[in-house]
Amino acid sequence: MHLFDKDILLEPRGPFSYSGHITENWSINGIPNGGYLMAILAKAMLQHSEMKSTPIITANFLNRCEPGDARILIEKMSTSRQFDRIQASLYQNGKEKIRSFGTFANENNACIVERYEVQGPRVPSLEGCVSVPEVPNYTFFSQMDVRLDPACAGWMSGKLSDTSESKGWIKFKDDRPFDLLSILLIADSFPPAVISSQGMVAWVPTLEFSANVRNIPTTDWLKCIFRTRFITCGLLEEDGEIWDQTDQLIAVSRQIAQYRPYTK
Repeated sequence: MHLFDKDILLEPRGPFSYSGHITENWSINGIPNGGYLMAILAKAMLQHSEMKSTPIITANFLNRCEPGDARILIEKMSTSRQFDRIQASLYQNGKEKIRSFGTFANENNACIVERYEVQGPRVPSLEGCVSVPEVPNYTFFSQMDVRLDPACAGWMSGKLSDTSESKGWIKFKDDRPFDLLSILLIADSFPPAVISSQGMVAWVPTLEFSANVRNIPTTDWLKCIFRTRFITCGLLEEDGEIWDQTDQLIAVSRQIAQYRPYTK
């Protein structure tokens, strides 16, 4: 079993309740990665949906999670011929930390229109990109091979970009195949786009995160791009696209986060 699968294991504790353990293996500066937490919640929701296609998962991060035991409670909100809508809440130490909503579609829905008005991002070859290094307290990058386009990796050496954009390639270092749950992880996998233009920042915690999985990839690597266009009143948005190596769209995402620059 791959490490990611071990780290999202759930134990049923009742008809609509699960226990799990948030590990330290997917952390950013010691804090569990939001995409990893969303994967845990989505796994619980999937146990209660017969529809598995093109899910939309939205999470509101109410309080900071930490490595340790967690409890997930499920509520079935509505069911129709086309959609199952499910709510999941994650608790630690008796306190609700995340409330998530999932919309799961019927796989038999007809795909009448397949239209892309943009193409997948142009990214240099794997050899031409810059690997995000493994550093203490950032265990996420010990598990994921993330390679950034040099055009948005200048922040590592103090050379900032004019635009807040982060793009490049990604895969699991243990070569785990991609599936629905791993796409949620990958949607929150790259350094914040704002770093490209502003350099290292003090604070970019996610408030709300939504990901819509459109397809399940079959390629070895995925190509991602994340953009921030507006920073106002201590908030920013980050819009993401995930593509496979054949330029098939895999997922789109948006997250709203707080922003606090370093002050001297």
